Amino acid sequence: MNWEQLLSLKRFGDTNKRLRKEQDETRLGFEVDYDRIIFSTAFRSLQDKTQVIPLSKTDFVHTRLTHSLEVSVVGRSLGRIAGKKILEKHPHLSEVHGYRFNDFGAIVAAAALSHDIGNPPFGHSGEKAIGEFFKTGKGQRYQSLLTEKEYQDIIDFEGNANGFKLLTESREGISGGLRLSYATLGAFMKYPKESLPKKPTPHIADKKFGFFQSEKDSFREVAEELGLTQTRHGDDLSFSRHPLTFLVEAADDICYTIIDFEDGINLGLISEDFALEYLINLVKDSINTNKYNSLAYKADRLSYLRALAINTLITDAISIFAANEAAILDGSFEVSLMDKSGYTAQIRDIIAISVENIYQSQEVIEKEIAGYKIISDILEVYTTALVRTKEGKPSNYDQLMLKTLPQFYQRTDTELYDILLNTCCYVASLSDSAAVHIHNKIMGKQL
Repeated sequence: MNWEQLLSLKRFGDTNKRLRKEQDETRLGFEVDYDRIIFSTAFRSLQDKTQVIPLSKTDFVHTRLTHSLEVSVVGRSLGRIAGKKILEKHPHLSEVHGYRFNDFGAIVAAAALSHDIGNPPFGHSGEKAIGEFFKTGKGQRYQSLLTEKEYQDIIDFEGNANGFKLLTESREGISGGLRLSYATLGAFMKYPKESLPKKPTPHIADKKFGFFQSEKDSFREVAEELGLTQTRHGDDLSFSRHPLTFLVEAADDICYTIIDFEDGINLGLISEDFALEYLINLVKDSINTNKYNSLAYKADRLSYLRALAINTLITDAISIFAANEAAILDGSFEVSLMDKSGYTAQIRDIIAISVENIYQSQEVIEKEIAGYKIISDILEVYTTALVRTKEGKPSNYDQLMLKTLPQFYQRTDTELYDILLNTCCYVASLSDSAAVHIHNKIMGKQL
């Protein structure tokens, strides 16, 4: 892979290339990507989607929206610093093509901003709930009517694949979805493969999948335009990651490690004194003890340590990226940047505490259980109504339910796979509160 091709400004849906030297410096194409994402309906719905605590009523707990904004800020810093190093190593990118270090920051920031845009309500349990409905629930009856890969798409419903669908899916009058640059789409794609074969190698890019069968051609087009290395041939489509994806992933890893931990402290799930000690272990080489001791309030000490920790991990991630650039470009770098971190022990300690005290807390478990029931019931009502309508035998209740769906999701003049997948994507688009509201109506609890 080569940087000139990887930094393609061509937009999804374009017929011609866009040159960096011809860009308007006051409104760079990669920055337009950021604007289009942040003004999208899908991004706005993240304000009421779970990051750690489902349906939390506490102001200081992060939602997917605040998490995504923070990841984009960290990603922008990672991209800019990495961009400066890349341009020093490959000066022709700047001298001949006109690229600037801010370009790398803009690409990573936009991809990071959208990294959770396809995630369902109720956090990662929402993904599992959608899949379980078709794997072990009433949706299992559709298995024999789908291809192996189509069925795998929905039983392993993946927020990353749904995100790619949201960003690229054409609608009537709108070709190419948000029409983002190929570089941003490439950086967004953490798992550049289809749902099968499942985890064929230990490579980080094979951990999950990044596109549904419905977007296979779109995905191939983006990958080929960017010059991503194809890693499997024949019927199983798979490519190496875009190098900047590693920075997007690092930004996410840094934020959820440190900031989820901070949420746990603010919620009282983790002792403040205990937590501060763990953060100090992470930043002991950079902490100004006089400044730290001058802070009178625990909240200020926590904020100071959080900022130091994020900066420490940014510096660490950049050094790993720079040292392994050649392996990243040829696709042989097989782990995340933070898996190579010099602070692995400290990170693991923090994550272990978060898992025990936050992710597996009674409050989270109880709300995830409720989320499973809510998602399963909504899927059952809508898939039944849509399939019966396709078969020409809807009940009156089915017809009433279809009228509550947005028009785009009411279509039944298509393949069964598309109907089922679109219904999954509709459920995934719901905020936590919207899912609860719809479920209450279905159950007759709300008029």
